[in-house]
This record gives sequence, C-alpha cells and structure tokens, in this order.
Amino acid sequence: MSDKTPRGRAKRTLWSLAGLMVALAAILGVGVATGQAQLAPKLALDLEGGTQMVLAPEVTGGQDVSAEQLDQAVEIIRQRVDGSGVSEAEIATQSGRNVVVSLPGVPDQETRELIQASANMEFRPVITMGSFTATPEDQRTPVEEFPEPTAEPENGSDPNWITPELAAEFEAYDCPAVLGDPNREPLPTDEAAIVCDPNQGVKYIVGPVEVPGTDIADADYGLVNTATGVSTNQWAVNLTFNNAGTDAFREVTQRLTPFQEGDPRKQFAIVLDGMVVSAPQSQAVITDGRAQISGNFTEESAAALAEQLKYGALPISFTIESEQQISATLGADQLRLGLIAGLIGLALVAVYSFFQYRLLGLVTMASLVVAGVLTYLAIVLLGWSDNYRLSLAGIAGLIVAIGLTADSFIVYFERIKDELRNGRSLAEAVEYGWLRAKRTVVASKAVNLLAAVVLYFVAVGNVRGFAFTLGLTAVADLVVVFMFTHPVLQMLANTRFFGGGHKFSGLDPSLLGREPLYQGAGKIREFRPAPAASSGKAPKKSQKSSKEAAKRQTIAERRRAEQFAALGGSSAPDSAADSADGSTTSTDRTEEQK
Repeated sequence: MSDKTPRGRAKRTLWSLAGLMVALAAILGVGVATGQAQLAPKLALDLEGGTQMVLAPEVTGGQDVSAEQLDQAVEIIRQRVDGSGVSEAEIATQSGRNVVVSLPGVPDQETRELIQASANMEFRPVITMGSFTATPEDQRTPVEEFPEPTAEPENGSDPNWITPELAAEFEAYDCPAVLGDPNREPLPTDEAAIVCDPNQGVKYIVGPVEVPGTDIADADYGLVNTATGVSTNQWAVNLTFNNAGTDAFREVTQRLTPFQEGDPRKQFAIVLDGMVVSAPQSQAVITDGRAQISGNFTEESAAALAEQLKYGALPISFTIESEQQISATLGADQLRLGLIAGLIGLALVAVYSFFQYRLLGLVTMASLVVAGVLTYLAIVLLGWSDNYRLSLAGIAGLIVAIGLTADSFIVYFERIKDELRNGRSLAEAVEYGWLRAKRTVVASKAVNLLAAVVLYFVAVGNVRGFAFTLGLTAVADLVVVFMFTHPVLQMLANTRFFGGGHKFSGLDPSLLGREPLYQGAGKIREFRPAPAASSGKAPKKSQKSSKEAAKRQTIAERRRAEQFAALGGSSAPDSAADSADGSTTSTDRTEEQK
C-alpha cells in the first residue's frame, strides 16, 4: 500500500529526481566510454581557440566580387555553419575581398566542403505536395501498390516523373530530420526530387531544374501598383531575368498558368541549397523576363526574399587561401577569473543564507548543488549531441543564475515563516507556504525564461550563449524547487530539530515576531513576554529578542503593533484574551479562521 502522506510523496519525488540524475549520468558515461563524449564541457572559440580559415572567392567569368555579394556570402556561410551544429563560430569579411571563418576546435572535412560550396538556387515546377512530416509507418502504402509511370515525362510538371520508389520515399520523408542533417545529398538537377518548405510547413515533389538561379539578373521589392498606378499597400518581390532566363521562364509560365487554382502543378518552387524559400503560383504568362511574386509579404519578408533571390545564387565558390590554429581570444586567465567570480557569488549566497536562515540555509546550498549538477550534465550532454560550446558569456549567465536560483528558495522560506506567524505547525506551514510560493516561483521563472528566449533570438554572437545558459538554469531551477527543495522541507518538518523550532534551525519562534506552539486538536498557545521589572528595564535577552522579532515582523503585524501603540496599549494587538502577565490562553483555530 502506497504512502499518501506528505512525507511519502516527498520520498517518491526525491527518488524520481535521483533516478533522473542517474539516467543523465549513465547516458554521459556511455558517451565517454565509447569515445563520443567527454566529461568536461566543450569550450567556445574565446576560451579554447580553434581554426581560422581565410576564404578567397572564385567567380565564374572572371568577374569582380562586390561588397554586397560578399556580405550575402557571409550570411549564407553563417546559416550553413549554424545548421551543421557548430556553436559560437565567427564569420566576417576581410579587406573587402576575402571571408574569414573562425571555428572552435578543428573542423572536419564535411564542414570545410560545406563552407567552400557555392550557393545553388533553382526554379523547379511543383508536381505534388504533402505533409511536412513523415507518414506514420503503419499507414504507409506498400511500394508495389503505387502505379507505374504510363509514359516518359514530357515536361517538368509531368506526373510520370513520380516512380513507385519516389512515391514511397515521399511518404517516409521527414522534413524536420532532413533539414537538420548537414550531410544531406545535393538534389539531382535533371530528375524529380523531394524538397521541403519550412515557411509553409509542406513538402513537394518537384520536377527537374528549368531555370537556374544564375539566370536572375536582378531582384528588388516594393509596393504593388494597379494598372492605373494606385498603390495597393501590398508588398511584392520583383524579378528580372537575363536573356536565357527570360526564354526559359516564358515556357514555364505558359505551361503552369492554365492549371486550376489549388492544383499544386500551378506552382513553381524557388529552391536554395535544397530548401524551398518560396513556392508561388503562376498567374500569367511572363514574356518580358520581368516577374512579380506577391502574397502575404511584410516589408521585411519581401526584402529578405529579394536579397535571397539576388545573391542566393551567387556564382561564387571559395578556396581556402590559408588555415591556421588560433589561440583563445580570452584564454585561461579569463576562464579562471570567471570561475572565481562564480565561487565568490556562491559564498555570498551561503553567508546570507546561514545568517538569515541558520541551518535552514543548508537546504539552500544543497539545492544550489543539485541545480549545478543538473546544469552541468545538460551542458556536457548538449556538447555531445548538438556540439554546444560554453563561452565566457555563457559562464556569466551561470553566475547570474546563482542569485536567481537562490531567490526562489528565499520566496519559499519566507512564505513558510508567514504561515508560522499565523499559528500553523511547521508541517502545515510547509504545505500552505508551498501552495502560495510555487505560483510566485513559476511566474518568476517564466519571466526569466521568456527574457532568455527573446534575447537568444534577437542577439548574435556570444550574447546568445549568455541567453542560452540563463534559460537553461531557469528550467533547472524549476526542477530543483519542485523535486528537491519542497520534498526536503517536507521531510525536515517531521524532525525534532526543525519541527521543534530549535534556535539554530532558523525557525526559532522567538525570531518570528510571536511564539506560537502547536498543541494539537486545533489549539494554539501564544506566549507573551513578561512585563519589565520594577526598574522599568527589560532583560537584555528579551530586548535582543524583541528587536530581532521587530525586524522579522510582516507588514500587517507591524501595522497592528503601531495601532496598538497609538491606542496607548489599552488593548492587545492580536487577541483581547492575551494576558498581560505572560500567562497562556487557548484559542480554537477553527473559530479564529471563521
């Protein structure tokens, strides 16, 4: 029979947390044993150093490279490097001629090839479309049940391009997994292929390349105007093709335009590096090489697509002009100082916790240790699975998180003390205090997490490392408060040392502003300090306790005390039944609550 008491629930929760930590440690141990992971976190370029490659552009036809083309090349390389899982890479132009790529560690051959490859934009006709994710395995159609092509394909939109093997592959094609694979194969240019459109959340089977991106002469964006020249306040992207592109695009639009609305074959997919950036429908035959792509564009999205179309098909590839190992830009000294700063912050939190909460501060420190272990395991495992690297900015996020994490425990402890002042036993105060404190803690961590997410997506460079660790520690804090701090206090509430209010426990009644002692059966005895001796001076111990109690009073208690003093002490602030000579009175809690 399961134990449904708070103590029993606390034990189960603590065992669950222990199981989680053991599971994470076991996964890491397997990685270390197989040589795929390491015990220490991976460090970023600023702390570990890495490889710096100077890339020289190679342009077809001996053309010069403009500054705009280099800037776009930097963006394309950055997207490729980020997509390959390399963290904290630095990519910039040099002297208006070259591109400098600095990567932590030593890049493998696939990363080198990815950086050197030229961008590849293509215009392909759409044949059919489907779900962005794979069809569940038990719902897929067997290959032999797909129809065979009836004839050789006549054009790029002909469904005869779809073989049974391609149709089966299309059902099993999972776009999220494929787009996250940096080693995916390039698309064949003279055959049908499967492409993904992350903007619309769909996938397509497209025909062979009909217009290469190199046939785009120019691309810009602007507001759509009617035939009379009146603006419609809708943004569109304008394309201009060269002579070869004009002829090819005219043939494509002549074939696509007659298809009915809703037929996928009315669309043509603009594919960049194997990913669809837009898939508009053909609404008219374009004979002059000037096309317009309209839709639900904002000014920003129209500008972004125009830039991709203008420079996405750059006839530029890169050769590695030089490659050298570079030392850490900050180095071991800054890492050491960062760790020292973290230890100082931890020591200050410890001093405050033990001063304010006596031995209850041990719960704070133990919770911080558990949060630190969880965060450490997460960072190391992310370094193994996603090549996450810890930068100095990330370490700063961890240091800031020490104070934010301790703040959650302080909120909880103060709620418990408020409940004790209201006359509850420690076991009750833990439960009632938790009901109130957890809402505050969750709201606080939600704000921290939201700030970290926003900062991560709007920032660049090392600031993203700071945002990432800040968000990670916010999640770890919630796990620790719910699965460690609260269960531990539930366990301690049943001990004689804490439950009895020992003077070193941090729950000494004399430090709470009143001295409630729970008697059971809903009864509370309230002790009042005896009046001063005839000399008019209270004992030193009483004076010290009174001062300490005054400091720890809630706002409501302080106001009642002020009102009591204003009345000249004619009535007791809490209960008219309190005795002036320090005698005890009993009050029924049920009646008090009513």
